[in-house]
Amino acid sequence: MLDKNLPLWLGDVLESVEVVDQENRPLCVLSLFEARRQSLCHRTVLVLIFISGNKVYLEKRDSKERLYPGRLDLSIRGHVRTGESSEGAAVRALREKLGLYAEGVDALMEVSAGPETGPGFVTLFSVDFRGRGISPDAWGEDVGFFVDKAELDYLAENFRDMLTPSLVYFWEKNLIFPSLGL
Repeated sequence: MLDKNLPLWLGDVLESVEVVDQENRPLCVLSLFEARRQSLCHRTVLVLIFISGNKVYLEKRDSKERLYPGRLDLSIRGHVRTGESSEGAAVRALREKLGLYAEGVDALMEVSAGPETGPGFVTLFSVDFRGRGISPDAWGEDVGFFVDKAELDYLAENFRDMLTPSLVYFWEKNLIFPSLGL
């Protein structure tokens, strides 16, 4: 686990990822920093966190992030490290970023690289923490907050410039709330 006090870019230098081709086949191993610098395809995960009353957690991106600083994004985003499974990366990202422990996550779909999702294959996961005693305000609004489908619809329709392109993409495709039957 990387130290949270390290500058964001240093974690990218220390973390290695597999660069993949358009068929998601491994080509080589590089630091995340170098893969990003060259806009090379690599694997990432997005984890939707559901809690209390069918609400999904939206993360507020750090103001120091290279892309889309300060915008709202899907719950948890992470990179698949070299030799790690996508599911393992999703579980690790939950633990490292929010201190949440999940025995498993549900894979929803895989999306290829594109302008909305970035230079890599994205595996979308969900985890349901409803009924597990986690408060919707557990991490504070400076980090993120929970919204229901109507609230997310309102944000996407009226404040799109405050959202990351990937959040808008998954919202437009109705992939954030379909498992809830909403």
